Amino acid sequence: MFKTLADAFKIKEVRNKLILTLVLLFVYRLGCWLPIPGIDVDALGVKVEGNTFLNLLSSVSGGSLAQGSFLALGVSPYITSSIVIQLLAGVIPAWQRLAKEGGADGRKKISQYTKIAALLIAVAQAIGIAVGFGTADGTNIGVFGNNKFICYAFIVLMLVAGAMFTVWLGEKITEIGIGNGMSLLIFVGVLSSAGTAILTNFQAIGQGGEAAQNAIWQLILFLVVLVAIFALVVFVDGGERKVPVQYAKQMRGRKMYGGQSTYIPVRVNANGVMPIIFASTILTFPQMLFSMFWPDVTGGFIGWWNKWVGAGSWVYAILLALLILAFAYFYTMMNFDSEEISRQIQQNGGFIQGIRPGRPTAQYLNGINKKITLFGAIFLAFMALIPTLLFTGIGAGGLNSAFSATGMLIVVSVALEFDKQLEAQMMMRNYRGFLK
Repeated sequence: MFKTLADAFKIKEVRNKLILTLVLLFVYRLGCWLPIPGIDVDALGVKVEGNTFLNLLSSVSGGSLAQGSFLALGVSPYITSSIVIQLLAGVIPAWQRLAKEGGADGRKKISQYTKIAALLIAVAQAIGIAVGFGTADGTNIGVFGNNKFICYAFIVLMLVAGAMFTVWLGEKITEIGIGNGMSLLIFVGVLSSAGTAILTNFQAIGQGGEAAQNAIWQLILFLVVLVAIFALVVFVDGGERKVPVQYAKQMRGRKMYGGQSTYIPVRVNANGVMPIIFASTILTFPQMLFSMFWPDVTGGFIGWWNKWVGAGSWVYAILLALLILAFAYFYTMMNFDSEEISRQIQQNGGFIQGIRPGRPTAQYLNGINKKITLFGAIFLAFMALIPTLLFTGIGAGGLNSAFSATGMLIVVSVALEFDKQLEAQMMMRNYRGFLK
C-alpha cells in the first residue's frame, strides 16, 4: 500500500485528488475539535465519560462528542438513516423497484431520502443531548445563563448544522477525492481515538516506576494481539469461493463468440461491517434514548436495562452475536440475487458443469452463498466479542477502548478499499496515456 501511495504522488491528477482528500479530512478533524459556543466542555465531558454508550459513540467520532464540538454528532445520523432506508427498501415494494430498476435516478432519490432521514435523526439526537444533559442533575452544559431556551436552541442548531456539514464533506470526498467519503471520515475518527488511547499509555510509561513497567508490557501485548487480529481480518476479507462458469461457443454472423470459462466470486465476508452496525444500532437504541433523556437515572427499569442488557454486559454480547448471524443472512439475501445471476448466465449461453441451467443453477448458487455466509457471520460474531475479551484479559487498561470490533473492521476494510481505488485511478490514467 505504501508503494502504491508513493507511485500515486508521482502522477499529477492522482496527486491532486489525494491532496484534496487530505484537506477535506483535515477540515473534518478541525471541526471535531472546535467547541460550540455556549457549551461547558468540562461538564459535557464528565457526562459522556460516565456513560458507557455515549463514550463508545464519542470514540467512533474521535472524541468530538466529549469535546462538545461543532461536528459532535459526526456521521452517526447518516449511518443510522442509511440503515433505516436500506431496511425499508427491502420491505417496501415501490422502494425495491426504485433501488433495482431506477438506475441513476433511483439511486439519487434513495440518497435524498437518506439525507432527509439523517436530518430528522440529527435533530432528535441534538435535542436529546441539549435537553437531556442540561437538566438532569443541576450541572448544566450550557453557559448562557438562565435563558435555557436560547441556549438549547443554539446548541441544537449548531449540532444539526455540523451533522449535515459532515454529510456534505463525505459527498465531496467521494466526488472529487479518492475513496468513499463517509467511510474515510469514520476511518480517521477511529484512528484518532486509537491514537489518543495509545498516547495516554505512553504518558503512563513516562512516569516511571512499577506502573510504567506494567504499561510497557500491556502495550506490547496489545500491539501483538492487534497485529494478529488485523492479519486475520485481511485474510478473511480476501477469502472467496470461485464458482466456475463455462460459456458455450456461439456463431453470430461470421464471428465465433463464447467458449471461454470464468467464475463467480462468492466472498466470505461480502457484508463487510454492515451486520455488526445493524445489530449494535438496534441493541443500543434503547440505551441511546436513556442516555439522552434520562442520563442520570440509575434505578428502576433503566438501571436494570443498563446493567444486564446495556453495552458491556454478557447478555448484550450474546444478543449481539445472535443478531449479527441473523443480519448477515438478511443482508446477503438482499444483495446476492441468485435468480438474477442464474438468468444472466443462461441468457449468455453459460452453465455450471454438472448443474442444469435455470432454477437448479439458482438453487446451487443460493446453497453455496448460505454456506459461505455462515462462515462470514461466525467471523463477524467472533470479531464483535473476542477482541474485547482479549484486550480485557491482558489487562490493557485504557487501551481496550483504542479499537472496538467495528473499528477494527472499518480500519482494515477502508484501507483495503482505498488501496484498490487508488490503484484503479492510476490504471485509468495509464490507459489514457496509452490511448493518447
